[in-house]
Amino acid sequence: MKRISSVTGGIVFLFSLGIYLLTLAPTVALVDSGELIVAARTLGVAHPPGFPLYVLLAHLASLVPLGSIALRVNAASALFGALAAAAAGLATWEALRSPSDRFTARPVPGNRKPKGGRKTPAGAEALQATLPPGLGAACALLAGLLFSASRTLWAYATLTEVYTLNTFLIALIFWFMLRWRRLVLENRRGAAPGSGAGLQPGQTVRRHDRLLNAAAFTFGLALGVHHVTVGLVLPACAALVLATEGRKFFSGKRLPVAAAFAGAGLCIYIYLPMAAARSPVMNWGDPRTFGRFMAHVTGWQYRVYFEARPELMGRQLADFGARLLREFGPAWLPIGLFLAACGLVFLWRHARAVFWFLSTAGAANLLYNINYEIVEDKDAYYLPVFLVMAVAAAFGARFLAGKFAKKTWGRLRLDRIAAAALLVILPGIAFAANYDYNNRRDWYIARDYVANVLSTVPPGGMLLTLDWQVYSPMLYLRELENYRRDAVVIDINQIRRSWYFDYLERTYPGTMAEVRAQATAFLADLRQWEIDPDLFQRNAALNRRISQRYGELILALVANHNRSAPVFVTQDIATLPAGSSESAWVQQLMGRYQLVPDGLVFRLYEDQRFHQPSHPALVLRGLNDGTLKFAGDDVVTVKVLPVYSGMSYNRGRYLASFGHHQEAIQAYQEALAIDPDFSAAYQAIAESQSALRRQ
Repeated sequence: MKRISSVTGGIVFLFSLGIYLLTLAPTVALVDSGELIVAARTLGVAHPPGFPLYVLLAHLASLVPLGSIALRVNAASALFGALAAAAAGLATWEALRSPSDRFTARPVPGNRKPKGGRKTPAGAEALQATLPPGLGAACALLAGLLFSASRTLWAYATLTEVYTLNTFLIALIFWFMLRWRRLVLENRRGAAPGSGAGLQPGQTVRRHDRLLNAAAFTFGLALGVHHVTVGLVLPACAALVLATEGRKFFSGKRLPVAAAFAGAGLCIYIYLPMAAARSPVMNWGDPRTFGRFMAHVTGWQYRVYFEARPELMGRQLADFGARLLREFGPAWLPIGLFLAACGLVFLWRHARAVFWFLSTAGAANLLYNINYEIVEDKDAYYLPVFLVMAVAAAFGARFLAGKFAKKTWGRLRLDRIAAAALLVILPGIAFAANYDYNNRRDWYIARDYVANVLSTVPPGGMLLTLDWQVYSPMLYLRELENYRRDAVVIDINQIRRSWYFDYLERTYPGTMAEVRAQATAFLADLRQWEIDPDLFQRNAALNRRISQRYGELILALVANHNRSAPVFVTQDIATLPAGSSESAWVQQLMGRYQLVPDGLVFRLYEDQRFHQPSHPALVLRGLNDGTLKFAGDDVVTVKVLPVYSGMSYNRGRYLASFGHHQEAIQAYQEALAIDPDFSAAYQAIAESQSALRRQ
C-alpha cells in the first residue's frame, strides 16, 4: 500500500511539474508578481499579510543560477503547484482507504436500526468492502491529475504568486488529517497491517497523533502564506476530529498539544519585524512596531473589501458558478462536476465523516468569498473549493466503477475498464480545455506593458500612476533588472501609506527634497490616521485637512518636477470619475495643465496650444495576434487592453478637437483593432468623417 501511495503521488507530481514547466511564463507577470519577486529576492516584506513562508522559499528559488530572477520564482510556483496536485492525490488515497463509518460502529444484530436511526441497506457490505488497490490508485490518480489540469491551479503554477504554495499546504493538511483518521479507525477495528494493531490504546493514540500534530504544525506554517483561506479549513478539521474521537478530544490534553504545534508553525511571522529592521527595498507596512505588525498580519487595509450585502453575495455566487463550470473543462461539458456530485452523494451514504470534512472546507471557503469583493485574483480564493471537488470526483469514479463490480467483458473486469476510462478522459478534457488559456511560455505582456507606458517618458521624466499593472512589474524591472532607473515613477495609491515614503526617499532623494514641507505636513496626519483612522471619520476638519495635504503633496510633486523635466500621468488618473477619493486634486491638476495623449500616457503642459501627440510603435506580443487567450474577466481584458484601446481613442479625441480629423480617424481605427466592440470609437469616426465632409 505504501508503494502504491508513493507511485501514485510520484506520477501526479511528475506529470504536473512537466506541464507547468512547459507552460511557464518566462518573465514577470501582472498583479502582484513584480512586487512579490522583489520582496523575495531582497528578503523584504510583501503586501499584507506579508507571506513570510512564501518569501523565504521564493528567495531560495531566486538564488538558483538559471534564467532570469523572475523565471526562477515562477518555477517555484510550478514546483508548489505540482506538490499541491500530488498531495491532493495522496489525500484522496487516504480517504478512499478509510473504513466506512458503519464499520466503526458497534455491530447491530439482525436488521435492527443502529444508533442514529439508519438501517444498513442491503448490499452495503459490498460497497463498503476493502477497496481493490488498483481501483483505489486509479481514483487517487484521477483526483491528482484532474486537479493539476484544473484551470486555476494551472494558471497560478505558471507565474509568481503565493497561491500554489498555499494550496499545497492545505492539501497536505488534508492528507495528514485523513491519514490520521484512517489509522485510528483501522486500529480501532484491529484489521490493518501496520496500523497499530496490538499496541495499547494510549500507545496507539500517541503514535497516530504524530500525524495530527503534523497537520497542526502545517496549519500554523500555512497561516504564514495566505491565512484567510487556510484558516477556513479549521472548522473542517474540527469536524473530522469530532467524528473520529468524539468530544473527549476537545476536553483532554491532546488539543493543547496540537495547538502548541500550530503555534510553533505560526512563529514564521517573526520574520516580518526582523526583515523590516533591515529596511529592505520592499518593506510594505514597515512592521517593526507591534501596532504596525498586527495591522499588516491581519490585512487591516483590505477590510473595506469585506461586506455582507445580499446583492454582492448574489453577484459573487453567479461569478463562482461561472468559474466552477469551466474549471475542469468546457462549461458546456461539466463531466468533472457531475462526477464530483456523484462522489458527494456516495460519501453522504457511506463515509459521512469524510463528506462533512470536505463539504465544510468547501462551504466555509465559499461563504467567505461571496462576501469579499476583489477582482484581479478572485479565482485563486476558490482553490480550496476546487480541491474539494477534485477529491469528490474520485469518489464519483469509485461509485461508477462500483456499478460494474464483478461484471466482466471476456476476461476484462468492467470496473477496471470504467476506472481507466475515467482516469484518461477527465484529466484529458481538463488539459485540452485549459491548455491555451494557461500556456504562458510566450507571455511578455507585463514587461511589454511597462516598456510601452515608459516609451514616451524621457530620462528624468516623472510618471504618476494608480495602475498596479504598471507599477508592480515596473518594480521588478527597475529594482532587479535595472530597467529605466532614469525615470521617476510614483504610485499615487501608496502615497497613502507612510512606509512608502522611506522607499521614495531612498529611490528619489532629489525629488523628495523638493517637496519636503508638503511631505512632512502630510506624514504628520498620515501617521496619526494609521494609528486611529476612526478619529478622522469622527472629525470632519481633520478629514478635510489630511485630504487637502495629500492633494497639495501630489500637486507639489508635479509643479516642482515640471520645471526641469516633463511629467506624465496614466489613463486611470486622467479619467477618474467625479466623487472619487482622488477627484479633488485631479480636478485641480486638470485646471492647471493641459493633458495631451503621449503614447500610453498623458503629458502635462502648462499652456493650452496644440501639441502633436506622440505615436510610438508599441510592442503588442500576444495581445491581438491570437497567440494568447484571455477570458472576459482576466486582468489583461479588464485592466490592460482598455488602456491600449483607450489611449488610441484619447489621442483621436485630442486630434479631432484641434481639427486633425484624418489623423483622428486613424487613431480610432487603432483602438478598434484592439477592441472591435469599442462603440465610442465607431461614433467618433462618424463624427470626424462628417467634419471632413463639411471642410
